[in-house]
Amino acid sequence: MNILVVRRLRGICSSGLAGLLVHCLLFAPSGLAFAADAESPIEPGRDYHTLANIEEFRVRHLDLELQVLFEQQILSGVAELSVERLVAGKRELRLDTRDLTIRNVWWLADSGEVLPLGFLKGEYDRALGTPLLIELPAELDAAEFKLRISYQTRPEASGLQWVPAAQTAGKTDPYLYTQSQAINARSWVPLQDSPQVRFTYNAVIRVPAGLRAVMSASNALDLAPDGVYQFAMPQAIPSYLLALGVGKLEFQAIGPRTGVFAEPPVLAAAAAEFADVEKMLETSEQLFGPYRWGRYDLLILPPSFPFGGMENPRLSFITPTVLAGDRSLVSLIAHELAHSWSGNLVTNATWRDLWLNEGFTVFLERRIVQALYGERRHDMEDTLGLQDLRDDMADLPPADTRLAIDLRGRDPDDVFSNVPYDKGRLFLGWLESRFGRAQFDEFLRGYFDHFAFQSISTEQFRVWLTDNLTAKQPGLVTDAEIDEWIYQPGLPKFAVLPQSPAFVAIDGARSDWLAGKRTVESLRGKDWTTHEWLHFLNKFPARTPAVKLTELDQAFGLTAIGNNEIAHSWLRIAIRNNYEPAYERLANYLETIGRRKLIKPLYEDLMKTPAGAARAAAIYAKARGNYHPIAATTLDPIVYGR
Repeated sequence: MNILVVRRLRGICSSGLAGLLVHCLLFAPSGLAFAADAESPIEPGRDYHTLANIEEFRVRHLDLELQVLFEQQILSGVAELSVERLVAGKRELRLDTRDLTIRNVWWLADSGEVLPLGFLKGEYDRALGTPLLIELPAELDAAEFKLRISYQTRPEASGLQWVPAAQTAGKTDPYLYTQSQAINARSWVPLQDSPQVRFTYNAVIRVPAGLRAVMSASNALDLAPDGVYQFAMPQAIPSYLLALGVGKLEFQAIGPRTGVFAEPPVLAAAAAEFADVEKMLETSEQLFGPYRWGRYDLLILPPSFPFGGMENPRLSFITPTVLAGDRSLVSLIAHELAHSWSGNLVTNATWRDLWLNEGFTVFLERRIVQALYGERRHDMEDTLGLQDLRDDMADLPPADTRLAIDLRGRDPDDVFSNVPYDKGRLFLGWLESRFGRAQFDEFLRGYFDHFAFQSISTEQFRVWLTDNLTAKQPGLVTDAEIDEWIYQPGLPKFAVLPQSPAFVAIDGARSDWLAGKRTVESLRGKDWTTHEWLHFLNKFPARTPAVKLTELDQAFGLTAIGNNEIAHSWLRIAIRNNYEPAYERLANYLETIGRRKLIKPLYEDLMKTPAGAARAAAIYAKARGNYHPIAATTLDPIVYGR
């Protein structure tokens, strides 16, 4: 068999061969091209954030073998892709990569031969990375085939964070974790990095002896003495749910199907904080149907993790900033668990459709909280969500307040907001209010069953909604109302908005205390829940006399408080009012926490004054190296102005 080996070109196409140059120009789409087309109609279901030719080929299975090299800060190994050819006669397979060094590509022929294939790198796109173009010879005409790709990552990979030992809880060993969502899986595995491509996977991960590797797959509960860990994920998942964590980790069971992986100094506190996870799982099954992923475990990450949690199947990644000591922030766990139905089971086809993941998940999360912790807590969390949504909407361009947002030409991570989360939840809550809970629950369970292990678009949901809910009881809602929710900016005037009776009393207490009508002791803040404190602080006036801040701080120790959510709200007040006693805590907070939700507003507040900007720059110079690349990419324009 004669296999043509095409010259391998690393980096941007620059061949003197006219044919290859034309090839590069034809098959190297860029984000800029997408941006130029932004005024044209969106093609529903088309993924504008992949460079792979997913309409011609589909990866169905991944076999991954990687060695974790902490000193070099790279992963090195091979990825074997089982590929289905969707269109006969196609001779080029395009995969997504970002900052990967591709060493070799082979075809694993049915005969047992391992045959080298030609490949080259296409044009680099700032948002999307670089396509890997693999030439398939005429002899490779099978409907299904396997490729082996030898490669390694680079230290700057956007989906990897290498945490030095000094920044871990134990201070003895380094830590590695991935963050593949939205389009960062391509920075550590060459694949079709699109949420509409689902694949099963097996993996062998080699780590230094004494460390443990865990993945979004079946995880061994015992430590491997030789540092070799094997994984299997038999359910098909999209690439953004591919996940790996490596560190000095131990395991503690919570229930028959649930447990926690964490560093030893954190393990006991995490297990106690999340003791209700098994009950959450049982409650979710009662509400939404069977859990289809086997186990549900948690991995507690270092504080640099840029998000609250990541719903990697079987193993949610969790920020330590929710370890409040009183289980007041465990709605985050309810959220990540709920993704086992909305997102992991039924997945958005493109990042334009993110609300199908997140809006549904917030709706399910609030139902879990309501069932386990009662109506009062549910109403408070729902109202706080509305406040966050309104804050975001006030700062966003109107077009970005639509559920079905146009993301062409933009990195999905750069457009992150509460809109797909809480506007999506309000839309579903409005539907529930019109049709009643019993009927809407039946609709939800049918939706999860029908689309299980599929990726769908907003328009597919729209058709399903009509056929399976609205058409069954005509007149309760109109198509125009539904379209206003999905395709128009802002909140409809007919939206059903949450309110918390508990917050009415908090509003009165705040107003009276600020006006001098009651003492700080009479606030009884030591009896408040986290949610009451958040509402109390979030609704402070823009300017508050220093004497009042000192009084409040001395009474309740807000500057030193261990609850990171309350501390965040307090530090925002401190920045706005130049409250000097809180500045040391502010610097420590920003230097040790990387959760984007908690730190981005603080930097934004600091940058509003010259003195604050100088303080932000000094803190950021120390803190930036501790942040995940996703967080740094968000913060650089804020602090540096670019």
